[in-house]
Amino acid sequence: MTQTNTDILPINFYNTLTHSVEPFCTVEPGKVFMYNCGPTVYDYAHIGNFRAFIFGDILRRFLELAGYDVTQVMNITDVGHMTDDDIADGGGEDKMEAAAKRLKESKKSGVADIDNPDDPYAVAEFFTDAFLEDAKKLSVAIAEEHDTNMPHATAFVENSMIPMIQTLIDNDHAYVADDGAVYFSVESFPEYGKLSGNTLDHIRGGAGGRVEDTHQASKRHPGDFLLWKPDTTHIMKWDSPWGVGYPGWHIECSAMARSVLKRDVIDIHTGGEDNIFPHHECEIAQSCCSTGQAHFAKFWMHTRFLLVEGTKMSKSKGNFYTIRDLIDQGIDPVVIRYELFKAHYRSNMNFTMQGLKDSASAVQKIRNAAAKFADQSGNQITQVDNNHPIIKRFLECLADDLNVSGALAVVFEFIKNPDEDTSTPSEALAVIEKIDHVLCVLKQKHGYKDVPMSVHVVNESEALCKQLDEARANKDYATADKVRDQLNEMGYDVKTTKEGTIATKRLA
Repeated sequence: MTQTNTDILPINFYNTLTHSVEPFCTVEPGKVFMYNCGPTVYDYAHIGNFRAFIFGDILRRFLELAGYDVTQVMNITDVGHMTDDDIADGGGEDKMEAAAKRLKESKKSGVADIDNPDDPYAVAEFFTDAFLEDAKKLSVAIAEEHDTNMPHATAFVENSMIPMIQTLIDNDHAYVADDGAVYFSVESFPEYGKLSGNTLDHIRGGAGGRVEDTHQASKRHPGDFLLWKPDTTHIMKWDSPWGVGYPGWHIECSAMARSVLKRDVIDIHTGGEDNIFPHHECEIAQSCCSTGQAHFAKFWMHTRFLLVEGTKMSKSKGNFYTIRDLIDQGIDPVVIRYELFKAHYRSNMNFTMQGLKDSASAVQKIRNAAAKFADQSGNQITQVDNNHPIIKRFLECLADDLNVSGALAVVFEFIKNPDEDTSTPSEALAVIEKIDHVLCVLKQKHGYKDVPMSVHVVNESEALCKQLDEARANKDYATADKVRDQLNEMGYDVKTTKEGTIATKRLA
């Protein structure tokens, strides 16, 4: 982007930390340092995960178009994220080790390329590659910067996490408990709870996330959270001053953000709504207490939950989708991207098959317009800047707390009446391509007509039949029986054939 700092328009974002919309300003003029909570690589990322990742991408691309120099970092969590992650301690089992056990026991189809499915490191490598492949298909820019700006937690344990934990102990913000575990003392940080609205009294009673009873005897306060867990049996383990073990989930992001962005205070931290408590609340506490700064991130921005056909996504309901599931059904990745960003990030999104059809139609309109402008101009482009009336209105909408729907309205009004704001097709083409820096729906410059737009939407029974066949292939007969029962309850007769399961709607 060529905008100068003086050209940057006023921007307002909702800040979860202050629970209000605020003028956006950066620590360093003209530059944005942003950290996005990334995937835990124990399975394929689903569409709910990718809503948050694409939000981060749209945010980055908008800020770039507005004139900022953006440095974006997204972590890869490959150790320490526990199955009961609504507990600040992180109860249950490490997700990576749990995945290794699951894959070893089930011989899950689709992961045959994992050399050692019972090895968490091999599992992490496989699903990291899968995530990057999916993210690139969805034009998520950070995926192209994997080598520099997507740190793996396991690479930062010794040189970043352990020193940060030691600093917290030295500053009396953390302690070694009787069971050898290291905990952060929430009572040492008066601001704890500001992000989520939890108070220490509520946390003491278990509100806002369960308090795990098994560790209470070792902790000074029920809300104290784990920084280091001693465990010599854990496959992924490191030497530390507090014994052989592994780090807590929360310390990872604090350490990696500081190490890679090289800042004690960053501009934006994003994630899903479920990250607010305990994960981000704990990040703020340990980061501020280790650096002595009043803030870890100036702005905290969170996407809300994603529903599918009006209900919570669930494998048992047959409405659980990974990106690969949808692509396998013939849905263009560009359509998936559009569907996941078209709703405002602070509203719950209802992902529907009809919505995908509508998104396909919308994307095709944009592509058709670009193709028309390219044909009319002979692929010639007139340079435009952010003062162009269409670009300006587009940016002004996004500057209003990332109002994507308003920005898209500007785009479609322009497509409908391009002559009102552009004098030549080459100028119109320049406008649509500049806007596409944010949207990323054209993909092929000057070859828009050549990109097929295929959207095959399966009906409700097809998805369940596929799930039943996968369960049978994995010898997960309990799940197969549940899916068959669900199809029967929905009014389908189910028949197993050599080609797979067929469900036929019963006549009333």
